[in-house]
Amino acid sequence: MALIIDGKKVSQDIKDELKDKVSVFKSQGIQITLAVIQVGNDPASGVYVGNKKKACEYIGIRSLAYELPEATTEAELLNLVKELNLRDDVNGILVQLPLPKHINEDLVIQTIAPDKDVDGFHPQSVGALSIGQKGFVSCTPSGVIQLLKRSGIKIEGKECVVIGRSNIVGKPMALLLLRENGTVTICHSKTANLKEVTRRADILIVAIGKPRFINQDYIKEGAVVIDVGIHRDENNKLCGDVDFNSVVDHVSAITPVPGGVGPMTIAMLMNNCVESIRK
Repeated sequence: MALIIDGKKVSQDIKDELKDKVSVFKSQGIQITLAVIQVGNDPASGVYVGNKKKACEYIGIRSLAYELPEATTEAELLNLVKELNLRDDVNGILVQLPLPKHINEDLVIQTIAPDKDVDGFHPQSVGALSIGQKGFVSCTPSGVIQLLKRSGIKIEGKECVVIGRSNIVGKPMALLLLRENGTVTICHSKTANLKEVTRRADILIVAIGKPRFINQDYIKEGAVVIDVGIHRDENNKLCGDVDFNSVVDHVSAITPVPGGVGPMTIAMLMNNCVESIRK
C-alpha cells in the first residue's frame, strides 16, 4: 500500500512552527510584513492571494494588499515595487503571477530587491541557489524537499528524475535535489525515450503541465512520485499531471492532487518571509 503524502498536514506543521518563531520575534519588538501585489482580477490568482493572506494572519505576519486594476501600466507597477523596496517596514514583496500581457514579468521580478524576493524568482536568488550560496528559494520546489524529508524519504544517493524545466519549478527542483546529494536527470519536451528515462527514477518529480499524462508505464515499481501539476478535468474536478488511480498501487509513496504539493507552496512562502528577518 502506497504512502499517500499529506501535504496539508506537513504544511500545517510548518505553519505552526513558524507561528511560534513569529511570536518570539514579536516579543522582541520585531514585526514581519509581506506586501502582496495583484494586477487584474484573474480568479485563480485571487484564490492564491486570499490563501496567502489567511496564512499570514494565522502565523502573525502583517500582510499589505495592493490590488491594482488590469489597466495598471508597467511603469506604475515598477514604481510601486521600487517604493516597497525602500520601505524599512516591508520584509518581503510578492507580485502575483501571471501579470497582464502588457507588463514584462521578467522586468518586474528583476526590480524586486533580492533581500525581499520571498518568491525566490530574482536572478540573484536563482544564481545563489546554483552555486550553493544562501538565498531565497522558489517556494514549490523547496516545499517538495520538505515533503520528502518530513515523510522519511531519503534523497541522498537516489536516482531523481524531474519532468519539466521551468524556471519556477523544474530547474530549481533539480538544483535542490542535487544539494541533497541526489543523482538528477531533467526531462523535457525534447527528451528522447521519455519512459526509459523516467523508469529509472527512485524519486520522480512531475511538472509537465499535462493532466493525468504520467501513467504506470512511466514509473518504476516502488518509486516515489511527487505530482506538481494541477488542472481541472472534464468534470471540473482537480487533478494532477499523474494519473493517480492507475499508479497508486504501483508506487511506494505519492502526493495527491489536491492536498499534496499545493499547500506546501504557501507554507514555504511564509517560511521565506520569516527567514527574511535573518538576511
